[in-house]
This record gives sequence, structure tokens and C-alpha cells, in this order.
Amino acid sequence: MAQPSSKIISPEEYFYSEETSDVKNEYFHGEIFAMTGASLAHNIIASNTIIELGMALQGSECTVFTSDMKVEIDPAHHYTYPDISVVCGGIKLIPNRNDVITNPVVIIEILSQSTMDYDRGSKFTAYRNIDTLRDYILINQYKYHVEYFSKNDSNAKWHLNEYKQKEDTINIQSIDTRLTLKQIYNKI
Repeated sequence: MAQPSSKIISPEEYFYSEETSDVKNEYFHGEIFAMTGASLAHNIIASNTIIELGMALQGSECTVFTSDMKVEIDPAHHYTYPDISVVCGGIKLIPNRNDVITNPVVIIEILSQSTMDYDRGSKFTAYRNIDTLRDYILINQYKYHVEYFSKNDSNAKWHLNEYKQKEDTINIQSIDTRLTLKQIYNKI
């Protein structure tokens, strides 16, 4: 995670600054954290995954979002930009905003050297506070390796499955969709 700005700001100030900023920032308890730019591999993986999910979910109640859509983790305290998120059913936004969802069922992060520990650690801990979240997927951009965390409705335990072969298929349970590593890593 990047170093925070030194000034404590309100959520309203944060949202205003995001509208005028050339850089995306995440918000955590009054501090903003600048997000770094993405690599070529990161962009290809994100595009591949968004395209495949979008095609698989056509005609369903689910909508795929890019990293331009923020997710509210803790009202008025924590907002992030996941690389990819999916909402099913009605899209729930925070009041007076059209760029912050509150009900993702799937969140996907593409790991980089600078975000790997954060995405696996405190960010995932925070995401687990989102009641609607059922699937959290971490895609390594440096090698074939996908970590798929899933939670079913019958208990609150998260289960990890790892995929490391090009032929492996991930069954994303909450959206009843399959992705292969071959699709995710196409042109990498």
C-alpha cells in the first residue's frame, strides 16, 4: 500500500478530490493513499478477465465493473478501487454518488510487487466485512497462479483453492461462471 497523504480529510473532500484528480486514491479513515499505475501484464490480465466475465454474464442479473468503480467497505471510513468487481441483482450505490458500489459479490485483484502483501492481508481482511462478498480472487501477473477464496452462505468460513496450470478452470460459485487460466493469461 502506498504512503498516505499527511492531511486528514472527510469522505466528502475525498470524493471531490477524486473527481478532479489525475490519480486514483483509496480512502481509509481520513487518509488518502495514491494508487500506482498498472503494468502491461496487469492491463492485459484485467482486460482478458473483464471480457470473459462480461461475455459469460450476458443476459444475467450480474454486472462487471472495471477499476474505475469504487467499493465502500466501511461507510464513511474506507473506499477502494478493486481491479474488477461484480454485482448481481440490483446495483446499490452510496447516496448521492454514482461511482461507489456497496454490494459486490466478486472482487478480483491483480497482484503486483507493491500491492501483493496488502491485497492478501489487510485489504482482504477489510473486504471480508462486506456482507454481500462471496468470492475474492487474486491473480498473479508474474506467473500462472490464481488464489480463489470463496465463502458459501451456510457459514462464514473462507475457503482457498489455488490454480497454477494453464489448463486449470476456476468455477466462480456466486456467479456460476467458469474462467480458465488460459483465458486470464492470454497474450502474457
